[in-house]
Amino acid sequence: MQTSSAAKHDTFAEDVLKGLSSTPKSLSSKYFYDAEGSRLFRRIMELPEYYLTRSEFEIFRTQAADIHAAFTEKSARFDLLELGAGDGTKTALLIEHFLARKADFAYAPIDISAAAVATLTEKFHAEFPDLRIAARTGDYFRILETLKTDHSHPKIILFLGSNIGNFPRDEAIGFFRRLRAVMNPDDLLFTGFDLRKDPRVVLAAYDDAAGVTAAFNLNLLRRINRELGADFDLENFSHFAAYDPLDGAARSYLISRADQSVRIETLGRSFHFRQWEPIFMEISQKYSPATIAEFAAASGFRVERNFFDRQRYFVDSLWKVV
Repeated sequence: MQTSSAAKHDTFAEDVLKGLSSTPKSLSSKYFYDAEGSRLFRRIMELPEYYLTRSEFEIFRTQAADIHAAFTEKSARFDLLELGAGDGTKTALLIEHFLARKADFAYAPIDISAAAVATLTEKFHAEFPDLRIAARTGDYFRILETLKTDHSHPKIILFLGSNIGNFPRDEAIGFFRRLRAVMNPDDLLFTGFDLRKDPRVVLAAYDDAAGVTAAFNLNLLRRINRELGADFDLENFSHFAAYDPLDGAARSYLISRADQSVRIETLGRSFHFRQWEPIFMEISQKYSPATIAEFAAASGFRVERNFFDRQRYFVDSLWKVV
């Protein structure tokens, strides 16, 4: 029987093979976050160009009372379930406010990574000793399905940040429909969307002057070298970002600077790159309030309220089941 790490290694190799064998070539952004990738992303979040994290922080700092009121409109007691909580820094702002108001709630971070859940649980136990935590590890939808039979009080599902922007439209609606299928009528969904804005502001966020985003993207080649025995020369690839204001999509690529071949030993084959050939890395979709309402309606929800930052760069949208 394969160990979990061996299975993950095989999946990584299979996804790299699929991506580099396709036309155009691509690599999955879900593999960005090894230890170095996570460190680089923390640096990205601190960059002056990267408005996304600051905007959502602002919403939570300045509107926590209004968010709490919206969460408790139908029931003073609720369960707060967070999908992919990360380090919990943003969520901590809400939790701190809720505890200060003596709110009757429990918090359940849900993640496929047991290590991530354990780290967050330990952090929150230390930071909020009065917080009731019921962490869960595994697939989002399977866990939520097991909780659906509990009708005693509403569940509020958090899907924060701009994670939904990494999904193409049909996949995003499919994701929300799957959430709707495991929610009860009184449950709420609270989810983040990056909004359309000056294209120059968007583009700068994905192509910062210090080159941290470039290093973040190139680090995936370094990971393939290390884990799959590849011989990517990072000097022969450069980061390129583009934003299309027509479809609201920011896209990231790595561009081959030379006509070259790269050998990946684990896959037992080489891949040829033409000079200036792109590898598609990631999409980050930007939305309008009208599109968000359309997504909600197409998924079995209704927008109850939108919480914007002062520049209207970002929104956390509260959805009700219909």
